[in-house]
Amino acid sequence: MDYEVMMNGNVRIGEYAPEFEANSTFGNISLKDFKGKWLVLFSHPGDFTPVCTTEMIAFSNAYPYFQERNTNLLGLSVDSNPSHLAWVYDIYNRAGVEVPFPIIADRNGSIARKYGMISNSIDNTATVRNVYIIDDKGIIRAILIYPMETGRFIPEIIRIIDALQFHDKNNLSTAANWMVGNPGIRPVPKTYKELTERVNDLQKNDNGMSWYLSFQNDVKKIEDNK
Repeated sequence: MDYEVMMNGNVRIGEYAPEFEANSTFGNISLKDFKGKWLVLFSHPGDFTPVCTTEMIAFSNAYPYFQERNTNLLGLSVDSNPSHLAWVYDIYNRAGVEVPFPIIADRNGSIARKYGMISNSIDNTATVRNVYIIDDKGIIRAILIYPMETGRFIPEIIRIIDALQFHDKNNLSTAANWMVGNPGIRPVPKTYKELTERVNDLQKNDNGMSWYLSFQNDVKKIEDNK
């Protein structure tokens, strides 16, 4: 089986995220509940597991930073809702951290399979560490996949959201290691006239390497969406 198809199912970047309805630690929930907001939907292999517990604590501690970006968090595993509730309560008792976002109880794995979190061709229902960044229009903008033994780096997920929102606001791409405050990469010229204009601009402002790689410092800041 093709690896990309196995891991991502029919879900692709640029497509609308598949709709779902499910039970969660916050009650019944659906994708429609997040309309107008960005969403980070992430799966974990199981409750009361060590790596997942560190991730839940890390996501919870970073929750205010996601909220500043008009972004909600939503966890998912195939464990039951009582198991989720017992787990988050144990995290609170032992670490003093309250999980401020819902966790879906996907008992039959229907959502996990719909999103490609588990393979349709295997019996093991343990989900890998998938991350789907869904924008405020319901479109999947990024997909990250981590192996079960490797915890996610939360600052990178936040950085990707910043980069995507920066692009939407300025129509600029972002370079390797881009961070908020760095310039954006201008679109590549599509005509010879645009090319020569870009070359003249580079000679005047020294703001790039070549006509196909130039930067723009005058950008709109990402709005505070709190």
